[in-house]
Amino acid sequence: MSTALALQHEPPLVDLLDEQFGKQALAELLDLPPNQVPWELWADALHGPLRDLLSRPGKEFRARLVDAAWRLAGQHAAPPRELTLLVEALHAGSLIIDDIQDGSAYRRGAPALHVGYGLPRALNAGNWLYFWSEQLAGRCGLAPHVELAVRRLMTRTLVQCHHGQGLDLTVRVAELPKDAVPGVVRATTQLKTGALMQLAAELGAVAAGARPEVASAIGRFGRELGVGLQMLDDLGGLVSERLCHKGHEDLVLGRPTWAWAWAAERADSLRYRALLAAARKVQAGALHPEALAEQLRAEIAELGTRRVHEHLERAFHELEAVVGSSPALGFVRHEIERLERSHV
Repeated sequence: MSTALALQHEPPLVDLLDEQFGKQALAELLDLPPNQVPWELWADALHGPLRDLLSRPGKEFRARLVDAAWRLAGQHAAPPRELTLLVEALHAGSLIIDDIQDGSAYRRGAPALHVGYGLPRALNAGNWLYFWSEQLAGRCGLAPHVELAVRRLMTRTLVQCHHGQGLDLTVRVAELPKDAVPGVVRATTQLKTGALMQLAAELGAVAAGARPEVASAIGRFGRELGVGLQMLDDLGGLVSERLCHKGHEDLVLGRPTWAWAWAAERADSLRYRALLAAARKVQAGALHPEALAEQLRAEIAELGTRRVHEHLERAFHELEAVVGSSPALGFVRHEIERLERSHV
């Protein structure tokens, strides 16, 4: 690898990226002579934009969930590095594509990739991360039948996520019947955030050789964990000053979030119609989103906090009934409690 790339204290996914773009690794991957394409061209085309995004601070929670699931399944040694990071690569690719589709200007404290590098390069970089994750699956040293199972999990997840993204891009809360809102919100969340978290959990368990019923239980836990974290994000966008920009964006775009699901369940028809009238004004630019956020807070803030906590506790109890207590599960619980505190 070029010494220019040998940087210390980088996020693990950046280290892996740098290795992938070393001259010899590129030559082997692309079946080209090492010096046929000057390395600077690869830096401009792919490595530079990708390194920019992946170097930005992120939670890396999915990688730690893979590790926790691996240990829950009975393994004691660390899982393969590529196994823990391929979900992070998939997630990073989805962030690039989401930002393009949503017209988001910033990601992790800096301009979104399509803003900083142009839409064509950003789109190519996002798609590259999807396919790179498949390559990483082949580098985990898994038995062939286990690798096949891992690849099938990844394909299932990508199909589910694209269905969820289709709903997220097209469905607007003001166009939904009141009684349909909770189900649509649940489906969208389960097929996006939930599917990626399920992949992280089930991936670790399957790769570790867990029995099918244990791997399924760990996967369900990951899915419900993802749903609970999306509930927490949606609630934080309403009640946290630090996160209000995201909540305002959701209101301006008319997204069916968990705030709307809870409002549809709690508010009577008259109050709900008033909320929808305010939502239409916000989407038309005739009302500041904070005015609608204030109305939603008054309706659901206390209920939302309780629902998030109950949902996450139920997910933990259901998994503990299958695998029992373990330090790995205790670690995940600690991480979730920390996230809960940071979102209120």
